[in-house]
Amino acid sequence: MSVAELLTRAREGDKGALARLISSIERAVGSGERIELEGVWSARPRFVVGVTGAPGAGKSTLLDKLIGAWRSLGHRVGVIAVDPSSPFSGGAILGDRVRMQNHTHDPGVFIRSVATRGALGGLSRSVPTIVRLLGAVGFDVAVIETVGVGQVEVEVVQEADVTVVVVTPGWGDAIQANKAGLMEIADVFVINKADRPGVRETRRDLETMLDLGHREPRPLVLETVATTGLGTEEVARTVLDRADELAARGVTASRRATRRRREVEDLVVERVLARVEHEGREVLRAVEAGSLDPATAVEQLLALLAVRAAPEDGAQERGKVAHDG
Repeated sequence: MSVAELLTRAREGDKGALARLISSIERAVGSGERIELEGVWSARPRFVVGVTGAPGAGKSTLLDKLIGAWRSLGHRVGVIAVDPSSPFSGGAILGDRVRMQNHTHDPGVFIRSVATRGALGGLSRSVPTIVRLLGAVGFDVAVIETVGVGQVEVEVVQEADVTVVVVTPGWGDAIQANKAGLMEIADVFVINKADRPGVRETRRDLETMLDLGHREPRPLVLETVATTGLGTEEVARTVLDRADELAARGVTASRRATRRRREVEDLVVERVLARVEHEGREVLRAVEAGSLDPATAVEQLLALLAVRAAPEDGAQERGKVAHDG
């Protein structure tokens, strides 16, 4: 089945076709190839929610409840669970999906684990395209749940319009959280497992750090017990309300513009490095041997790439002139 046929079937609600499209995207990204998805580049869900936090904070359990709440409000929800890559197969470990099985047979919910595949910060390079694909096939809420492995959690904000940071009572020094960047990326803080001791102290620490930050709009702080569902419906409503507020303030448009630029920059870096590995081996070997300094090596590599690109650039320019003529 062609990509166009799969896209048509996915828009008709075929989850199998959607899964195959995502697999095609992952393969294309991994090999550096392009995949043509008509109408997908400009598509995007109305709400793109990032859910992040340290391991053990209860992100997946909370998300399970949030999915149910958003479905009750009439939203179609697509979840991208960014899992650590298996050291054996290179695929996703799939741990997060186990906690969201309640929604497996719901036609309005799609859950997919995506392997990090060594991507910087743990966020798979295929995620931006998958987010757009979810919007193109009719999901108005897309959720990116991250691995949650320390400071790299902050990368989720690159694709999310509104970011939820999940913490627990006794989670640690709020100053360390600030150093990790969590205070900067959160639009909503959720203190999960709020039936445990230390909730008051955790909330006080968060509020204090937020007072020092002077962010506008100020991040919200909510409390939940995800295992029982306590407070989860409020979180579900609040997250979407905050997303609408950020859009009205122009924050969302600014974030999306930054993401588009960064995506181009990342692709440029990726392709240039691939060419350097292929065409600049002798220069790299000289650096490894210590006979060439890095600054000179960069100049030689850039000159090499410019020479290689010149015939193509000339051909493109000639084609443009011929077309204009």
